[in-house]
Amino acid sequence: MRLSGGLSPAGEFINGIHKPVYQVINLRINDDIRSLGIFPDGERYINQANFPAADITENNGRWIFEIPNVFPFWGTTYIDKGWADAKVDDDLAFRLPPPEPCSMTGLLAGWLGNNSTCTMDQIVQAFAGLPAPLLLALASTSTDERDLVALARLSCPFEYDPITNRPVGLCYERDARNQARHRVYRSVLFETLANNPYLPDEYKEVMVLTPGAQGSSEIVGEYCSSDGRTHVFEYLRRNSYIPWGHYAANMANTAVRYSIADLSLTDMTGLRHLYYQRIYTCLAAGLDIPLPGCRQSFPVAFLEELRQRIRDLISRPGMAKALPFTATLWGWNFGFDFAPSGYRLHASHQQIHQQYALIPAEVRAFCTGETTESNCIMPAYSFGDQVAKVAREFREKNQQPFFSAYIRAIRNNQRIDGRKDRPHDLIVWEDEQVMLFVPKAQTSQWELQVMTKGEVGNILEADTGTRTSLDRAILLAMKVLTAMGCRMINGIELSRRFNSPDNDQRLLYCFLPRLPDSPGAFSELQRRFIVGHFPEDFANACRRQVPDFLS
Repeated sequence: MRLSGGLSPAGEFINGIHKPVYQVINLRINDDIRSLGIFPDGERYINQANFPAADITENNGRWIFEIPNVFPFWGTTYIDKGWADAKVDDDLAFRLPPPEPCSMTGLLAGWLGNNSTCTMDQIVQAFAGLPAPLLLALASTSTDERDLVALARLSCPFEYDPITNRPVGLCYERDARNQARHRVYRSVLFETLANNPYLPDEYKEVMVLTPGAQGSSEIVGEYCSSDGRTHVFEYLRRNSYIPWGHYAANMANTAVRYSIADLSLTDMTGLRHLYYQRIYTCLAAGLDIPLPGCRQSFPVAFLEELRQRIRDLISRPGMAKALPFTATLWGWNFGFDFAPSGYRLHASHQQIHQQYALIPAEVRAFCTGETTESNCIMPAYSFGDQVAKVAREFREKNQQPFFSAYIRAIRNNQRIDGRKDRPHDLIVWEDEQVMLFVPKAQTSQWELQVMTKGEVGNILEADTGTRTSLDRAILLAMKVLTAMGCRMINGIELSRRFNSPDNDQRLLYCFLPRLPDSPGAFSELQRRFIVGHFPEDFANACRRQVPDFLS
C-alpha cells in the first residue's frame, strides 16, 4: 500500500524511517595526514580518519525519521535518532541558559581601581571611542543600567528636568516636509537600547513608550483593568504592510511589559479583548448593525451579543456575500535582537504587542503594468485557506472530516521510536474548549500549537467561554516556552473564513520559537525542518512547566 500525507483516515500519524545502508566510492587522489594537536599526555592527535585508503561501506547508518506534516503546505520534519535519543531522559535538554550578566562600566571601574571615579561623563567618553559593532553588542547584551544610560546619551540628545536631571523627552527637529522627527545620532543603537529590558523605564518611556514617541499612529482603542494594573492601547497602522491597514494592541507606557514572566492573564485578556472588539465592530459596521456611541470600550457581554447578531445575520440567505471582510489575520512577534553586524534578528520592538487585521474575500486583478482597468478579480490571500484546502481534499479522499481524524491522532499518539517506557502524550494542557499541544511534525524547534476542540474555525464562531480558553492557552504557551529559555517567538493564527460552509476547520494558533542554534537555512526554504528531539519528549518537558502557571 502506498501512503501519502502525515495523517491516516483511521486517525493515526504516519511517518517514514530511513535506515541507511550504502557504499561510497573513494575518488580522492592525495592524502594529507598531519597532526591536529596534542593530548595532555603528549600523544598527538592525527587526522588519519579523514583519509581512508579504500571505499566506504555503511551497513548501519543512524536512523532518520521523516514525518510529513499533516498540513502538506508546511513540508516535512526530519529527526536524527542519535540526536533525539540523547534527549529522551534529559529534561535539561529543553532549557536554554539565561543571559549572562554583562557590565562594561564594571570593567572600567576595575581598571581604574576606584568605582567612585567612574562618573557618567567618563563612561560616555570611554564608550564614544568604541567601534560601532561593539556599541551595538553592548546595547543588546548589557545588564548594567549605567552602561545603557551612557549608550543612550550616545544614541540621541535628551531633554532633562532641570531640577531632577531625569529625562523627560527627546529633542525634535522638522524635516524637509515639515514633519517632526526626533534627533538621532545612531539609529540602530537607539532602537537596540530601547528594547533592552535593563534600560531604566524612564528612558524607555521617553524613547519609545510614550504615545507618539514612535510616530503619529492614532490610538483608537483602550483597555483598562479595574485595578489599574493592566493598560493596553490599540494603535491604527495606516501605513501598513497590510493594504487595508492593521491594528496593534500595545501594552501602554503605564503598564510596561518586556517579559512574558511579567504578563498576567488580565494583560492577555486586555490584548485579546481589543482584537475581538475591533473585528466584531468592523464587521458590524460593514453589515449596518448599529453600535453605541464612540469613545468607549465595550464590555464582554456586549461583544458576545454583537457576535451573535453578526452570526445570525450572515446565516441568512445571501447575506454572507455582503461581508466586506471574510477572514482575520493575527500575529505576535515576541522578542527583539540586533546582531553586532547590524542585522535585525527578530521583531520590531520588545514591548509586548500583538497585531491584527481583517482580510477581504477578493481583490481586483490587473495585468502586469496596468493599474487603472480591471475586468477580473482574484482571491485575497489568507493563510487559513491553506488549511481549508487540506481539510477539503482529505474529506473528499477519505469521506470523513480531517480535524476529527487529527484530534483522534493527537489523543492516540504513539512514539515514533517505538519505546513504551517513555511518555507518548503530545497534549501539554487542555480544557473543554481548547488544547495546547506539540505537533507531531514541528516546523520549528520547540513548536507549540493551540487548537479549538469544537466546531470553532474563527473568532466569530468563538463564544465567551471559548475566547477565554483561547486567551489562557495562548498565555500558557508563551509562559512555558519562555520559562524554558526562549527569547524570540513568533505566533500566528490560521482561521476559517467567516463565509465558509465547512464547519470542520478548527481555529489554530502556532507558536514558533527561534533558538540560538536554529537560525534557518536552505532546508527551511524547502520546507524541510530539522529537529533534534522526539515531539513526545518535548511535550513532557512542557507539561512539567504547566503547574507553575496554573497555581
